[in-house]
Amino acid sequence: MLRPASLWHFCRRPRSARVPAENLGRREVTSGVSPRGGTSSRVLNIFDRDLKRKQKNWAAQQPETTKFDYLREEVGSRIADRVYDIPRDFPLALDLGCGRGYIAQYLNKETVGKFFQADIAENALKNSLETEIPTVSVLVDEESLPFRENTFDLVVSSLSLHWVNDLPRALEQIHYVLKPDGVFIGAMFGGDTLYELRCSLQLAETEREGGFSPHISPFTAVNDLGHLLGRAGFNTLTVDTDEIQVNYPGMFELMEDLQGMGESNCSWNRKALLHRNTMLAAAAVYREMYRNEDGSVPATYQIYYMIGWKYHESQARPAKRGSATVSFGELGKINIPEGEKSQ
Repeated sequence: MLRPASLWHFCRRPRSARVPAENLGRREVTSGVSPRGGTSSRVLNIFDRDLKRKQKNWAAQQPETTKFDYLREEVGSRIADRVYDIPRDFPLALDLGCGRGYIAQYLNKETVGKFFQADIAENALKNSLETEIPTVSVLVDEESLPFRENTFDLVVSSLSLHWVNDLPRALEQIHYVLKPDGVFIGAMFGGDTLYELRCSLQLAETEREGGFSPHISPFTAVNDLGHLLGRAGFNTLTVDTDEIQVNYPGMFELMEDLQGMGESNCSWNRKALLHRNTMLAAAAVYREMYRNEDGSVPATYQIYYMIGWKYHESQARPAKRGSATVSFGELGKINIPEGEKSQ
């Protein structure tokens, strides 16, 4: 069931300061998928990447796949806005975890010369959205990039990196394939995403089955993102958050949409089955705790946006420690001429 437009409601938090700012593209297909079990042994293996590939492939081949694209479309447009905020063009760009190409459709060929669209799901690449930018589709696992060092002027990623087992290494690889003075602009789900669904399932499962298991995948905390980007080698960092709230007729419609997005849980420790009585109880708890006045129920998606630059000597640098000539304590004592005050 298509979610009526009247059920949409977007909530934004104030953003932090941002970085200053004819023919359809032909598509070539290459492959760079890493072998199974390619994750480093030192990394905690949280997600079943093969299952996530199957989930995304299944979602991409559904006959009405566009009705589940609303969230990715919205976040893709917001990332495109951030690209347009940067007053330069990007001859070669990479969209990592592109899905059906939710960012490229909002960009033009004057800003991006050529787009490499990379995803783990081949069906998503085959059904990609139209764009005026020439594109190359690459079947690749985000955990193992096949590109050479200093290849891309721009790397973007939208709602994909939260399924990566080794996020620090993924960010390091993104930094590796960027050219000096290249920029990475990404978005991923934050820790408060779907908190209503998480709480309802936990309460119902505890009451009906005497305990609960995780049904919502774990997410990265916003406090960790800046550290991870810095450790990967990025500088001039920006991390900010938005919240998007979508209203649904009920909990089951929300879960149907998550499945249609390819966002079902793929954690190794997920519970394979939830009893019918537990699900009905969770839906009742959800409605009782979070119901809107019109009878719909809200679902909150917290989005972390991140921007990081690869070092180049032309970039502005902070002044040396101790080089200031005026302290903050003396700012109030500075006399401003009367003529300048009136201006």
